[in-house]
Amino acid sequence: MGPLTNIYVFACVFTFTLWNNIQPAVANEFIANYSSSLLTNVPKNIPVHTHVLDLSHNRISGLSISEFIYLSDLQVLNLSHNLITEIDFSVFIFNEDLGYLDLSHNNILKVYCQTLAYLRHLDLSFNKFSALPICQEFGNMFRLEYLGLSATMIRRSDFRYIIHLQLHAVLLTLEDFSLYEPQSLTALNTRSLHIVFAANQNFSFSLLYDGMSTSEILKIVNLRYTLSYKDFPPPSLMLLKKIKTTALMLDTVDLQWAIILQIFLFIWYSPVEHLTVRNLTFWGPLGELPEYEILHLLSSLGQLMSLDGSMKTLTLEHVRNKVYYFNQEILYRQFSEMNIASLTIYDAYMPHMLCPNRTSSFQYLNFSHNALTDELFQNCGTLIDLKLLILKRNKFESLSKVSSMTSRMKSLKYLDMSNNLLSHDAADGQCQWAESLTELDLSSNQLMDAVFECLPVNIEKLDLQNNQINSVARGTAELKSLKELNLASNRLADLPGCSGFPSLEFLNIEMNSILTPSADFFQSCPRVRELQAGHNPFKCSCELQDFIHVERQSGGKLFGWPAAYVCEYPEDLRGTQLKDFHLTELACNTKNELIPNLEKGEGRVQLCQHERNFIPGKSIVENIINCIEKSYKSIFVLSPNFVQSEWCHYELYFAHHRLFSENSNSLILILLEPIPQYVIPVRYHKLKALMAKRTYLEWPKERSKRALFWANLRAAISINLPISFEDNEEQSDATSSSSESLYVNN
Repeated sequence: MGPLTNIYVFACVFTFTLWNNIQPAVANEFIANYSSSLLTNVPKNIPVHTHVLDLSHNRISGLSISEFIYLSDLQVLNLSHNLITEIDFSVFIFNEDLGYLDLSHNNILKVYCQTLAYLRHLDLSFNKFSALPICQEFGNMFRLEYLGLSATMIRRSDFRYIIHLQLHAVLLTLEDFSLYEPQSLTALNTRSLHIVFAANQNFSFSLLYDGMSTSEILKIVNLRYTLSYKDFPPPSLMLLKKIKTTALMLDTVDLQWAIILQIFLFIWYSPVEHLTVRNLTFWGPLGELPEYEILHLLSSLGQLMSLDGSMKTLTLEHVRNKVYYFNQEILYRQFSEMNIASLTIYDAYMPHMLCPNRTSSFQYLNFSHNALTDELFQNCGTLIDLKLLILKRNKFESLSKVSSMTSRMKSLKYLDMSNNLLSHDAADGQCQWAESLTELDLSSNQLMDAVFECLPVNIEKLDLQNNQINSVARGTAELKSLKELNLASNRLADLPGCSGFPSLEFLNIEMNSILTPSADFFQSCPRVRELQAGHNPFKCSCELQDFIHVERQSGGKLFGWPAAYVCEYPEDLRGTQLKDFHLTELACNTKNELIPNLEKGEGRVQLCQHERNFIPGKSIVENIINCIEKSYKSIFVLSPNFVQSEWCHYELYFAHHRLFSENSNSLILILLEPIPQYVIPVRYHKLKALMAKRTYLEWPKERSKRALFWANLRAAISINLPISFEDNEEQSDATSSSSESLYVNN
C-alpha cells in the first residue's frame, strides 16, 4: 500500500521473521507436525532427531520433563492454542538448542521460572495472567529478541528484570485490562512494540503516549473510547520531547471525530514519519463541541499540515463515517494541502478529492477502492512532483479524460487504473498523456481494440489484461519504447506482430481465443525474450506444427512450456500437450504435394476439397456425403492420428457404404506411415477389414521412389473412369478425404 508497508511488516509479523531465520538451519532436517490432531497429551513417539515440533491447536493441558528430555535436537516448539494452565520452564532444561518457544493462546495463570539462556523467541501472549509474567530469570536470556506477554495490570516495577535486554520486538495483549501505572512502558528497551487491547473495552491514552516514548515502531490494535469527549486527556506538549516513534500504526480505531482530530494534531507535532490507520470508524454527533470549534480544529489542522513537519507518509485504510452531518469538502481541502510525500486513502467511499491550491509535495497518491470519477484532478497543474498514482477500483469511465488528468503531471511515471469502467471510442477525441509516463495498468476494464489509439507514446510497461480486445490492428499504435505488454484474458485470435512495438521484450497473451498462433511471431519480434501464450484453446492441426517447430528453435522463450500448452481441439486430442503432437511431412503438405500433382499436368482431375468445395451453412456430415456422392473416387490419406478421429469414422462409413452398395472400386487408400492394427479403434472394424483385403499405396520416404508412387496413384484413379472424364472436368471429381481436406486430424 505504499512505502510504509515494509516498515510495518517487521512490526506485525516479527514472529515469522524469526521463524524464517531459524528455518534454514532445519530446512533439511526432520519436522514433526501434530497440529490440529485433537491431542490431550504430548505424543510419546516423536522422532528423537526432531528439530521442529508443531503441537498447536490441540487440547494439551499439561507438560512434563519426560516428554521432552529425549528431544535434544529440538530448536522450534509451537504449543499455541492449547489448554495449558501453568508452565514450568524446567521442563525444557535438557533442550539446549531450543530457540523458539510459542505458548500463546492458552489459559496460563502461573509461570515457574528457569533460565533458558538459549531462547531467542518467547511468546506468552493471549493468556490469563493478571500481572506480567516476567521472572528474574528472564534477565539472563541475553539472546532474547522477541517477547510476547499478557496481563490485566501493568506497573512500573514489572519490567525491572529485563530493562538491560536489547529486544527487537515486544507484544503486549491486554484483555480485561484494569490498571496501567504511567511511565511503565518506558522501562522497556525494544525497537518495535505491539499492543493489543480487548475489542470491547476503552483503551488507555497513557499507554498510547508512553508507547510512543518507548519504541521506534509502534502498533496498537483496538482503540475504542466511548466516554465523553470531556473525559479525554489531551496530550501535553512536554510529551513531544520524549517521543521515539517514527512509524505508528493504529488498527481498528473507533473514536469520536473530535478525539481523532486531537490525536492527529499531537502526532503531527511529533517525530512520527509514517502513520497508518486501518479500520477507522469516526462518529458523532459532534454534540458536545459546537460546530465552530470543530471548524476551528479543522482549520488549525489544515494550517499545520501545510507546514513542514516530520510526517512523510499517511495511510488511511477501510474508513467508515458515522458522523450525522459532515462537510466533506473541508476535509478534502485539508488532505489536498498536506505537506507530505505519500498519501493513501483506501476503501473510504470517497467520491472526490480536490486539486491542491499550490504546488504540492505529493510524490505518491493511492486512492484505491473508492468512488472517484472522471472529474478527478481535471485541469490540475499543482501535482508536478507526483510520480506514482494508484486509482484502481473506482468509477472512472473515459480513458481520454484519464489521459487529460495526467497531462500536466510532469513527473508521473506510474499510473494504475485497473478495475474501473474504462472504455474508449475514436469519437472521444485525442488523448493527452503525461510525457513522463512509462508504466500504465489498464487491466480489468471495458476496453476494446480502439484502446491502441489512446496510449502514452513513451510507455514501457503496459497491462491490458482482462479487457475485451479482439485484435491489435497494425498501424494503430506506434509505441517505440514498449518493452512489456500484458494482453492476457482478452479475445485475441492470434499473436500480435511487433510492427508497432519494435522494442517489445515480454508478451503475455495467455487465456485468449488463439487456436493456431502465427509461426512468424519471433521473426517479426526479434527482441522478445519471453512469450506467455499458454492456456489458449489450441487447435492441433498442421498449421500448429510450424509454431511447435518455432518453440524448439526459440531456446526456451515460451513461458510455461510444455504444461500450459495443451490441445483443445479436436476433441479426440483434447488434453494432449503440444510437445507430444506430431504429424508427418506429407500430412501437412497435401496442398503442396497431393493437390498439385493430381490437378495439374496430363490426366489431371478435379478434387473436392473442404476449403473450396464445402457449402457454408451445411453441416460437415452433409458436405462429406455430398462430396462422396458426386465423386468417382474417394482417396483416404491415413495416419495413426487420423484413424482415431471421429471424422475418419464418418468418412469411412459413407465411402465404405457406397463401395459395397455399388460394388465398385471407388476407394483408394494411401498410408503416410505404417499403421499397426492395435492403433485402429475397435469400432473401426470396417477399416481393419479394408486394410486386410484391399491393396493400398504407401508414401515412400525415399525421394527416388516417389515418381513411381505418383504413377501408381494416377493409374488407380484412372481405373474404370468414364471416357468423358478427362474431357469434362466440370462433371467429374475425385474426393480427397484426408485430414487436411476435411478436418484437422491426421
